[in-house]
Amino acid sequence: MREFKRVQDIKEFTVDQERIFHSATHEEILAGATTDVYFIRTRELLHHAGREDIFTVAEIFCSRSGVFAGAEEVAALLKPRKGISLWALREGDEMESREVVMRLSGPYNEYGFYETVILGMLASASGWATAARLCRDAAGDKPVFCFGARHVHPAVAPVMERAALVGGASNCSCILGAKLMGQEPAGTVPHAAILAIGDTLEAALLYDRVMPPDSPRIILVDTFKDEAEETLRVAAVLKERLYGVRLDTPGERGGVTPALVREVRARLNQAGYDYVRIFVSGGITPERIIELSTAGADAFGVGSYIAGARAIDMTMDLKEIEGRPVAKRGRIPGITDNSRLIKYI
Repeated sequence: MREFKRVQDIKEFTVDQERIFHSATHEEILAGATTDVYFIRTRELLHHAGREDIFTVAEIFCSRSGVFAGAEEVAALLKPRKGISLWALREGDEMESREVVMRLSGPYNEYGFYETVILGMLASASGWATAARLCRDAAGDKPVFCFGARHVHPAVAPVMERAALVGGASNCSCILGAKLMGQEPAGTVPHAAILAIGDTLEAALLYDRVMPPDSPRIILVDTFKDEAEETLRVAAVLKERLYGVRLDTPGERGGVTPALVREVRARLNQAGYDYVRIFVSGGITPERIIELSTAGADAFGVGSYIAGARAIDMTMDLKEIEGRPVAKRGRIPGITDNSRLIKYI
């Protein structure tokens, strides 16, 4: 796909009416089809002014504190461009409000038209990573799993779940999200599998027989019967092979409460199954993690809290042109010192 350099390129660009999805392809992102039109206008103006190759330095700062993520995608976007250098925080670093998190240098027309793309990559990923960090901090040394793929468009689901891992989640359920971080995805089966099989215990036995040995036997126990009753039924049959049970009680039945967790934990211990872990999911937030952890939960599946996290707004400013400090009114001209930035390109 041809790269957008002029407004006329945009006019000539047409969308294939037979395309399957509305999301942008990698080629469309690289060509500039997801940027704001005014950056293409700027590119054309600089070309006609004979200033398309002016050497510039730009800085990006964040609107609020959080966890930085998305730099690897930005580096991949800009690496093929001529004369570009990039410095940024490490992914997973804590960032302070209005801190410079990235610095770019090179010919403006080689990177300036990507401003929309770069800011979007950093804003979304950092928002998701920050939410995951809050969950991890609430859980302490207990694992947090990101189950948020169903809450976002599938085109960005792996980006979101990868960002959650950067933020501190132990693993995620989205296959591509986990693979991007060199991990195998985590998760057992949904309620649909147990409903289709017809009985929790039968489903547990089938899972134990069919799934590979390295798949932990974690059984969902809220589909048909009382959670504590179903837990003991499964534990009595699987015994030491049962790694854990998952509580995902729907809101119509009160959701997963600290009292429910305490009861299941107590009944497991009384029956000699103190090794069985309790996983909880369904509307989990950092505040609920603390409550449920105190009640005896051992691990947490978090979906909408991470997936629905507010993006952390990012702003890009030109700070030098041909070695001369510049800034728009209200900003300080020249490069902002930040010794925490490392070189990516």
